[in-house]
Amino acid sequence: MARLFRCLRESPKNQFMLSFKRLSIGILFTGVFLFQASCTTAQITDILKQVNSNPSTSEITSGLKEALEKGTGISADRLSLQDGYLKNLDVKILFPEEAKQVEKTLRSIGLGSMCDQVITSLNRAAEDAAQEAKPIFTSAIKQMSFQDVQKILLGDKNAATMYFKTTTTDSLSAKFSPIIDSSLKKVDATKYWSDVMTRYNKIPLVKKVDTDLTAYVTQKAINGLFLEIAKEELKIRENISARTSPLLQKVFGYAESQKK
Repeated sequence: MARLFRCLRESPKNQFMLSFKRLSIGILFTGVFLFQASCTTAQITDILKQVNSNPSTSEITSGLKEALEKGTGISADRLSLQDGYLKNLDVKILFPEEAKQVEKTLRSIGLGSMCDQVITSLNRAAEDAAQEAKPIFTSAIKQMSFQDVQKILLGDKNAATMYFKTTTTDSLSAKFSPIIDSSLKKVDATKYWSDVMTRYNKIPLVKKVDTDLTAYVTQKAINGLFLEIAKEELKIRENISARTSPLLQKVFGYAESQKK
């Protein structure tokens, strides 16, 4: 039996296969050596980073939700401050479009301060409501599926904003409306508006204006909130310094690489 194994090992075919395996191993180690010799440490590090750069499913989900919670939170906090709407020209609530002529006419007869009181009171009501938005956005974020996360991360620059418009507008309206109605009364907006309309409607030949003030301010407050969220979304997509954690850097860096 020992003689048989010795013969097999010494057969020309087996000798060839053994030599071929040794040659292959030698070429492999030579290639690795030449690769290492031709690359600097920094280059090897970069290659390893590229191999391991793609975030996992859980990292993508956690990273995007972290970004959305941050963006919606900043937006709601900013607008809920005093003058959050009033001093922000992008979201400041002015007279309704159908009442622009009312404002123009009243200012022309020396009642500009009355108009200013109306505008201030409208914005104060919106500021009161904005602080109630965060829990609604948090709930929408928690309910996101991974498909939602992917669509937002790899979608258009306003994909998150559009998602919130679709999923939270009704809830925001229901939450904002009674708060704004109460606030309009608290800051005498209803009284100021009634005074303005009464004075205006007494002017001969003018077309009377009948605006649902609560509905108008509610819609403008929500529109302003989405506008601020869109700003925050664009910031984190385009400004690396806005990605304030390693996870955000990894996830949004991955998103950028996928869009190239």
